[in-house]
Amino acid sequence: MLTAKDIMSTAVITLTPGMEIVTAAGVLMDNHINGAPVVNESGAIVGILSQDDLVTQQKKIPLPSYFMVLDALIPLHSSGQVEKELEKIAATTVEHAMTPDPVCVHPDTPVEDIATIMVDKKIHTIPVVDEDDRLVGIVGKEDILRTIIPAPETKKRTTS
Repeated sequence: MLTAKDIMSTAVITLTPGMEIVTAAGVLMDNHINGAPVVNESGAIVGILSQDDLVTQQKKIPLPSYFMVLDALIPLHSSGQVEKELEKIAATTVEHAMTPDPVCVHPDTPVEDIATIMVDKKIHTIPVVDEDDRLVGIVGKEDILRTIIPAPETKKRTTS
C-alpha cells in the first residue's frame, strides 16, 4: 500500500506569515504549485496559502443579507464570517490571506486516505508532518494522480 512518504515531495517551498501577497503569488506561479505551507520563525506550520486564497482577493465584497421579522433585522450571516471574508479580500500579507491550521498528514498515511481528505475537504495541497509536527514533505493532487499512471515498462533489448 502506498503512503504519503512514497509520493510526497521533500523539497518543500514554504512561505512566511509576513510575506507580501504579491511576493507569495509570484512564488506559487514561478514554481507552478497550487499552494505552500506557511511556517513561522521556528519552522512550525501556521497555515497554508493556496491559489484559491489568492483568487478570493478578486472577489466582490460580500454584503450581509438580512430579513425582517416584526420590525427586527435578522442577519443571515454572522458578522464574524463577513469579517473573515473581508480580511481575506483586503489582505496584504500571507498571514491575513492564508488558511490557518491546515489539515496535515503523517508519512505513514495511506494514499487512499489522503485522496479522501482532498476530495471531501476540497484541498489540493496537504503538508506531511512527522511525530513532532515538523514539516517533512508535501502531497499535491498531482502526486496522487501519478499513482494512477502505470510505470513505464523497460524495453527488452534484443541482440543481433
